[in-house]
Amino acid sequence: MFVLGIDPGLSLTGYGIVEAGRPLRAVAAGVVRTNPEAPISDRLAELFDDLSAVIAEFRPEEAAIEEVFVNRNLQTAMSVGRASGVAILAAARAGLRVTEYTPSAVKLAVTGYGDAAKEQVQTMVARRLGLPTAPSPADAADALAVALCHLQATGLRGLIGGRS
Repeated sequence: MFVLGIDPGLSLTGYGIVEAGRPLRAVAAGVVRTNPEAPISDRLAELFDDLSAVIAEFRPEEAAIEEVFVNRNLQTAMSVGRASGVAILAAARAGLRVTEYTPSAVKLAVTGYGDAAKEQVQTMVARRLGLPTAPSPADAADALAVALCHLQATGLRGLIGGRS
């Protein structure tokens, strides 16, 4: 099974495809970049089209996305929220079930510590996927972390009979 992990952002949206199995395998990782000079509508349409192309190419069976973190900058939170909505729409339109995870849940699943630093998450993503180095840019590594979190969570749900 392939899982698509998404780290949403308007300028950069990270994506990562992880194949379930023993061992887990990173199939793809990268980012979708939008033109900061373009109108917001064009940027969101570009994000939708590019994520739809990733989904069509790799045909994941499920998707996981990091929930929007509301920080002090309302403008940033709004743009990430818009990008997140578009990413969820692209996955849903492709027939994928989408699960959201908080940033602390992703960190906890990947590193064992919910307040882990970004560098710790990147290091553990590389280790858990048997990669020589952490994927770059960080948004791609973060997306792989979201996919890993989802695989871990779905495995645990299976062990306890599907209960949340």
